[in-house]
Amino acid sequence: MGNAEREKGKRGERELASILRGYGYDCRRGQQYCGAGGNADVAGLPGIHIECKRVEKLNLLNAIAQAVHDAKAGLLPAVFHRKNHSEWLVTMRLSDWIELYRKWRFKQQNKNGRWALTWKLIIWQRS
Repeated sequence: MGNAEREKGKRGERELASILRGYGYDCRRGQQYCGAGGNADVAGLPGIHIECKRVEKLNLLNAIAQAVHDAKAGLLPAVFHRKNHSEWLVTMRLSDWIELYRKWRFKQQNKNGRWALTWKLIIWQRS
């Protein structure tokens, strides 16, 4: 990778961290610039390992494989990516997305006073 590509990647990581801070998360570039391997490109989004890609042509399968490989236990691997003049996108494995969705859905049901029904379903599913 050339110097221009590395600089574009660094700018992408700083841009993404700034956007996530705008949503209220204490995000910053990861430690990979210090020579440490396996760290998230952007750190500070709880529960998520972020692989940040700021390229025009992305091999998405390789990027996901890298995120899965580098993610520490308990973190969901995700690729945050965008091309020039495009919005940021997030790509993750279906199984990881379903895990997020189920947690969100559980919280939504609890907010709507469906705690007892949800709890019974959980007990029934585990039986």
